[in-house]
Amino acid sequence: MQVKIKISDWDAGIPVIMLKSKTAGRLGIHPKQRLLLRTLSKKPKQIYAIVDIFEKFLKENEVAVSLEVKKVLGIKEGSKIDISIAPIPASLEYIKEKLNNRRLSEEKIKLIIQDIVDNKLSESEISLFVSAMYNPGMTFDETVSLIEAILSSGTTLSFRKRYVVDKHCIGGIPGNRTTPIVVAICASQGLTMPKSSSRAITSAAGTADVIETLTRVDLNMEEVKKVVNKTNACLVWGGGLGMVPADSKIIAIEKELKIDPEAQLLASIMAKKLAVGSKYILIDVPYGPFAKVSKKKGKALKFKFEKLGRHFGVDLKVVLTKGDSPIGNGVGPVLEMQDVLAVLDPKKQGPKDLEKKSLFLAGEIFEMTKMCRKGKGIFLAKHLLDSGQAYEKFKEIIRAQGGKLKKLELAKDSYDFIAQHTLKIKHLNNKKINSLARVLGCPLDKTTGIYLHKKVGEKVKKGEKILTLYAESKPRLGEAIRFLEKEKPVKF
Repeated sequence: MQVKIKISDWDAGIPVIMLKSKTAGRLGIHPKQRLLLRTLSKKPKQIYAIVDIFEKFLKENEVAVSLEVKKVLGIKEGSKIDISIAPIPASLEYIKEKLNNRRLSEEKIKLIIQDIVDNKLSESEISLFVSAMYNPGMTFDETVSLIEAILSSGTTLSFRKRYVVDKHCIGGIPGNRTTPIVVAICASQGLTMPKSSSRAITSAAGTADVIETLTRVDLNMEEVKKVVNKTNACLVWGGGLGMVPADSKIIAIEKELKIDPEAQLLASIMAKKLAVGSKYILIDVPYGPFAKVSKKKGKALKFKFEKLGRHFGVDLKVVLTKGDSPIGNGVGPVLEMQDVLAVLDPKKQGPKDLEKKSLFLAGEIFEMTKMCRKGKGIFLAKHLLDSGQAYEKFKEIIRAQGGKLKKLELAKDSYDFIAQHTLKIKHLNNKKINSLARVLGCPLDKTTGIYLHKKVGEKVKKGEKILTLYAESKPRLGEAIRFLEKEKPVKF
């Protein structure tokens, strides 16, 4: 069926079209169904899109398309395209096989990933794939195939540098914002760190969310190359680079489902590191009762990561770190950036636990790359931090990405959680702290979050603040206070 194009400045994030209900009825199309769109040229371009129904400004046999559709098809206002119901993709059958605990071949996994990229699978169908990766899970060979498929679905970077380094944390620990500090320290010593990071999946903030409080993170490939060649490093959002587009779509579904399958965790991290040409990779796996993994599972992950490193021919090391409680004082984009700046700036006193862990990780990287003798990495990292070299490098990276250091304002509404009597903090539940921060509006409302005045093991006198909540509205703040009282993320 041929329809006339109506262009609108509508960025849906995925290819979407809108039809009047009469037009949709003639085709037997229902909302959220997939359509195949094809141009009428001699060499037709095509794209799969999700359909929605909209009555107001559309005529019969007219279709409104999102910018994603316009970009791929190269169409203009008033031109015509052919639309038809998309065939059921074969990859859906393979997903069902995985749900039934059957091992998938490299070819089947590659087709699933390619269909995700090409928008042939709906969000609900991708959810099935995420569920299958979660349970029954994937074998090592399937995980390797998943990494290779994700890599081949996008573009890659390469730098003609001897030491191209990356570091990653599997996440889950509130306030654990070591990456900007480690990148600044390592880049100031001449290592190349093209750091691409995710936005938050289940936590209060991802590195990209935090860096965005000061500068752009949605750089394209050419901009990334320019920044890295100028400063030795970058701090960008990986989803904007087109390197691993399948990974970005899968992560979006994981956010909705609030699950993080091990196979996808392994594949996501490895694919991102390999996509930027990393030769040295340090992976931080925090463990503990309130972390993503126990110590036992952390050791199992370490084994799998290092096995993948050997398979792909990179120098990869995994460090297991204690993740019993939050690191730093701030939880939320602006609050975490304030911690980062306080650690980097030699004139300020930042959170000691955040500084200590950052120095440890940077030291490990220096020893991996033979920038110093074994056991001396932390000393080199501390020198670069205390001298202000790392701070200057961080400011240089921020400027190169189009930003600058500025005063960071916090949300207007706040609430102090005060001790009613003298007590000692027994634990801070990471998962509940992250959930509390999300109730407050993190990570979208960057000025919101939690400031932890006291840590585990510290005594709190009557009348002293335990934590402060920040929200952009009183209703949000009220909801967070109720969560705090009911869920009790702080135990005494």
